[in-house]
Amino acid sequence: MSCEGDGPSEQGSNSVGPCTSSSSETDSKSGDVITVTIGATVPTGFEHTAAEEVKEKIGVEARISKDRGRIYFPITTDKLFQVHLLRSVDNLFVVVEEYDHYQFKQSKEETLMELQQLASKLPWTNALEVWKLNGTLKKKKGHRKGGNTTKVKPNRNTADVAAADTEQQLHQVVSAAESHLEADGAADAEPCEQGSQEAAPEARVIKFRVTCNRAGDKHSFSSNEAARDFGGAVQEFFQWKADMTKFDIEVLLNIHNEEMVIGIALTEESLHRRNISHFGPTTLRSTLCYGMLRLCKPQASDVILDPMCGTGAIPLEGAIEFSSSFYIAGDNNDMAVNRTVNNICHIQKRRADKGRISGLPIDTVRWDLCSLPIRTSSVDIIITDMPFGKRMGSKKKNWDLYPLCLREMARVCRPGSGKAVLLTQDKKCFAKAISRMGGLWRKLHTVWVNVGGLHAGVYLLKRTGAVFGQTPEDVHESRGMSNTQGDEKEDKELS
Repeated sequence: MSCEGDGPSEQGSNSVGPCTSSSSETDSKSGDVITVTIGATVPTGFEHTAAEEVKEKIGVEARISKDRGRIYFPITTDKLFQVHLLRSVDNLFVVVEEYDHYQFKQSKEETLMELQQLASKLPWTNALEVWKLNGTLKKKKGHRKGGNTTKVKPNRNTADVAAADTEQQLHQVVSAAESHLEADGAADAEPCEQGSQEAAPEARVIKFRVTCNRAGDKHSFSSNEAARDFGGAVQEFFQWKADMTKFDIEVLLNIHNEEMVIGIALTEESLHRRNISHFGPTTLRSTLCYGMLRLCKPQASDVILDPMCGTGAIPLEGAIEFSSSFYIAGDNNDMAVNRTVNNICHIQKRRADKGRISGLPIDTVRWDLCSLPIRTSSVDIIITDMPFGKRMGSKKKNWDLYPLCLREMARVCRPGSGKAVLLTQDKKCFAKAISRMGGLWRKLHTVWVNVGGLHAGVYLLKRTGAVFGQTPEDVHESRGMSNTQGDEKEDKELS
């Protein structure tokens, strides 16, 4: 089976409640509305932002997991489509069962044997019903990548047959689960399995895989071992076929210390890849961009600037979700500006193909970020991903770049009301630069996030009411910059 994420991880501030099940409030018969628990992975550090969005758009309270980067919330199946419209979540899954304090055995053999026995005792029925419904939602959105589909575009008759075949498979899977669970405590699963095989002898075998995400240092087993033994028991219980790549169902086994959640995936690839078609070396996930945008709370008619836009991920997410603001995206790299333009054109074409208004409130410019062609005190919000000094730039250059950037940002930002949301992993350099700009910027809040395995900070800054050009910080920096430019000019003349 598949496994990911061995090792310890940080604990979030909110704890998971008592052991609960995803069992419905009503019987899961065909056509009935049932209530299940949906789990979502979100950018680490923005769990509260994701919970706020769930409350705002779906109207239910979300619960933050002990394992950072996950939230859980209840939903009825008639509103399932709404979870796919959330902007802050990466991946979605329906919870089969969750345990707040699962008592793992000391012995590895005993623990793995217990996981094998657990597979036949879980309430699979409702989760499989949701997976079935989710499959029909995905069919409307587009064809599945991989699996049993082909790249050749089928004709209408072929598509109808394929759709009918899929519906039949889904119905058989759920029916099989129901027949298993209706047995006495699922203690004797073998007769039920035989009955389900006799009922549909010619049915195509469902393909599946188990993915185990494990965090914690007190487990006697590895992710591979848990996925292998639990997956083997699932295979025996349902008579499915294991397939690591072209699977129909992905069963998730998420373990964080004593917390264990079993679920079924509802997304085939992360939802954060929604806006970008032309990727750069440091393209931000759209879900992280959304979290940064919500942090600064854009208002109607705000002018929002990204002076180091890269591929344009931040202004694109803003223009789509907070469309009443105006975005200016710029970079000093020609390739970055071209990628931003291409990504904007891609979104516009996609909108036009759907018959929607294709225009986006974004302007794209190539510039020197230390000397922006923008009028003083004309920007409401600055939001950008600053160079970490790893893939882009260097730690040494950041010591000169960061103070100059913050000074120029202070110049164009509105005194008293302007804000900046800046992402960087070079925390030491940024802290020093901010301390030198105390008269122009005041740090309000910091969100610690995981960006590609790097521990980075998202800093929310408030522009002070000081008039630019009249504080010791910007006067000193101005002289320093002019001296630097003079030195560069002398070097060029000497060369």
